Amino acid sequence: MSERYEYVPHLLLGRRVRDIASGAEGELMAVINENVSNSGLECWMDLAYIRGASGREFTTSAANVEPAD
Repeated sequence: MSERYEYVPHLLLGRRVRDIASGAEGELMAVINENVSNSGLECWMDLAYIRGASGREFTTSAANVEPAD
């Protein structure tokens, strides 16, 4: 069985970013390649973990992340 997740390098780690899907902003804490399937078939996706102003982290597709500058 393969690992459930793997950290992925990203140019915007530690920088202020915007989630283009929701418009929310925060600091990009990590990008992780995760198996997001809930069935027997594996489905892997790069998820971005963003910490908002409240201190809570939320996830979005890494493809939805852009610099907030």
